[in-house]
Amino acid sequence: MQHFRFSFVFAALCLGAAFFWGGRIGVFVALILAVLEISLSFDNAVVNASVLKRMDERWQLYFLTWGILIAVGGMRLVFPVAIVSAATGIGFTGVAEMALKDPATYAQHLHNSHLQIGAFGGMFLLMVFFSFLFNEAKELHWLGRIERKIASFGKLESIEVVVALGLLLLLQNWLLPEQRLTAMTAGTFGVILYVIVGSLTALFENQETGELVAGGVKKSGMMSFIYLEVLDTSFSFDGVIGAFAITQDVILIMLGLAIGAMFVRSLTVFLVRQGTLDDFVFLEHGAHYAIGSLAAIMLLSMKIHVSEVVTGLTGAVLIALSLLSSIRYQKRQAE
Repeated sequence: MQHFRFSFVFAALCLGAAFFWGGRIGVFVALILAVLEISLSFDNAVVNASVLKRMDERWQLYFLTWGILIAVGGMRLVFPVAIVSAATGIGFTGVAEMALKDPATYAQHLHNSHLQIGAFGGMFLLMVFFSFLFNEAKELHWLGRIERKIASFGKLESIEVVVALGLLLLLQNWLLPEQRLTAMTAGTFGVILYVIVGSLTALFENQETGELVAGGVKKSGMMSFIYLEVLDTSFSFDGVIGAFAITQDVILIMLGLAIGAMFVRSLTVFLVRQGTLDDFVFLEHGAHYAIGSLAAIMLLSMKIHVSEVVTGLTGAVLIALSLLSSIRYQKRQAE
């Protein structure tokens, strides 16, 4: 429980603020939003853990401290305001004032920006999934021969980029003519951002001389930190938009999602410290397939609405199945 101690303290403070702001109803709403955030982001915690375990303790600490400030204040409060500002042409301060004084209008503007959000977040998460799926260096394959065959295509240069952009081209034909350029632009930016962050991380990890290795490790930790924050942003879109189906009070949304985000981060550190990914060998597979399903749902949501309940349950089922497969694998190895 020591890994979650700060999360419980943080949750108590947020719930106290929720009570001050909205009374008992405010506390109840904040708890519901926290559960929503955790259910949607559990697979995020597993993937974060697979990245975090390669970072040194200093950057792990930054992820749990500064990272939570960025995740809560930046990604779940400031970033949605920035999206609405860019989409409507209204100044940032004007949108922030709208969020506090006229949350219904703000929620509508955020909903109207869902095309850009779905395309950008969906393509970024799709790249995360494809990079795992087409990784020919994987030794274990959850789906056996099928997954092994797909991974073999990783020998082709930039196959994940080609497939992702090809799917985006197909999907944009499904949209209205006036929506296609917006979707293509936002989706392409999602791919570009993933490639940039991934390439810079690989660059810093490949330093060869002793003097450069020290600097390279520091920069690699920084780029991994940035990658985790961008990944968190992609996951947070669904939570922020889904939160408005529960309440339009921006303060309660921020407090509830903050509690969930803090517990997800504590869960990430717990998975790293306990070596859970090493014990349950297919857990990372399940999390990446859950990310792939979330990416598909976000891309589909450009045209049709998909309930957050479906999103959360899909990820939970995939992770549960991967846990069961891991337990069976351990039993077979023991025998």
